[in-house]
Amino acid sequence: MVLRLVAERDTIYGLFHVVNHICGFIACRRSFFMLIRLGCMGFLQSHYSTMSAPPVEYGYVDGVEHLSDYRPGGYHPIHIDDRLDKRYRIVHKLGHGTFSTAWLAIDEKTSKYVAIKVGTADSDCTEVDILSQLTQSAATYIDSEDKLSLIPVVLDRFDLSGPNGTHPCLVTLPARCSLRDAREASGSSLFQLDVARSLAAQLVMAVSLVHSQGYAHGDLHLGNLLLQLPSSLNNLSIQQLYARYGEPEQEPVVRLDTQAASMDPGVPSYAVPSVWLGIQSNEITLGEAKLILSDFGVTFRPGDKSRFESYTPLVLRPPEAFFEPATPLTFASDIWSLGCVIFELLAHRSLIDGFLAPQDEITAQQVELQGPMPPEWWVKWEKRSKWYDEAGKPLSNASDIWSWERRFEQWVQNPRQSRHMETIREDERDALFKFLGWMLAWRPSERPDVKKVLETDWMTRWALPAYQKGLEGH
Repeated sequence: MVLRLVAERDTIYGLFHVVNHICGFIACRRSFFMLIRLGCMGFLQSHYSTMSAPPVEYGYVDGVEHLSDYRPGGYHPIHIDDRLDKRYRIVHKLGHGTFSTAWLAIDEKTSKYVAIKVGTADSDCTEVDILSQLTQSAATYIDSEDKLSLIPVVLDRFDLSGPNGTHPCLVTLPARCSLRDAREASGSSLFQLDVARSLAAQLVMAVSLVHSQGYAHGDLHLGNLLLQLPSSLNNLSIQQLYARYGEPEQEPVVRLDTQAASMDPGVPSYAVPSVWLGIQSNEITLGEAKLILSDFGVTFRPGDKSRFESYTPLVLRPPEAFFEPATPLTFASDIWSLGCVIFELLAHRSLIDGFLAPQDEITAQQVELQGPMPPEWWVKWEKRSKWYDEAGKPLSNASDIWSWERRFEQWVQNPRQSRHMETIREDERDALFKFLGWMLAWRPSERPDVKKVLETDWMTRWALPAYQKGLEGH
């Protein structure tokens, strides 16, 4: 029921984490891009080239997509007030990713706001097809409209022809922001405890819905978890929308070689930074904590086609993707990532610590948490001698080991105490450790399926009741 673009996966995910680690927090995504701007000396250069002509370079515009990607096969040039498919009037920019831009538009048939994801001409229709199939089949599976809203509902789809090719377009309801954006907008990077519990419950229900239809999501992380935007947005006129959230900025696109505006019909005459419709994580109320699981671009059916490569960020990636690269991934790969994300909803950082950490450092942390790995994996781990002796004994001092208990105290309890937020009691902590430890079992076959996850003690005593409380308006 949504659309809000997220950028590149592993690299951008890691970069956001390091900026948080160094600076404490980022007020919004555009501050992050300013850091990149300083490092890039004011402009981006095209990474595309041809044999016949050098790539065109454009002046840098803060917080927008790579302007060099407006090319044949790339983005479609869009301006404010453009009408797409003779129906959707563009009113603002929502975001961009590697293979698409996203726009806020008015549906002139319904007078309601929608989000339109405009794919690059060289992108495929996989996500649109999956969402269309998923939402149609899920409508007969679920028992309430609230659960259907946990995934994007396709309102419309069409193709858009332009100077750079033909672009697949997906229309959904707009989202408020991603949970990652909400945390980065907050100095605490924390959700209120009941909000975190409710979001965890909704995430498990969303994954359950996806798995029930034979799909594995394949890319669970906070950047792909979105907050629903209140329907009251439709009560605002365009001018009222601008008064509340700001008018679209129109930054001229200038060629560096001529210092003149681009005359290429495949390049927009101006670029538009994204609007911020979001909210800080610590300010989200239980009633506002309504989740949508987004980005089905790498979703796959384990029963239909084998998938060997995991696209999940490394800190959330299951160990079988590293140790058994020739074995197809299963639904259990989602369960591992799901457990990591649930911890991150409760904490102020990810369970596995690391800014662009190499795989072996991540594996060492997994051993700290879960103990000895399967013997056949232990033999394959070439760099284990950096952290463990042949018997599996840690080479570092005990004070250097970050166990479940230490990570929980340092990354969940202490930050909450220091900010006078509710902390987790001992009985819930014990249930949480059991819950997450099961989901992060080394062998995929030893992890619970998502139906069993829903039946665990922590889900039934803490997460699901918080979700129900939010539905009841408490």
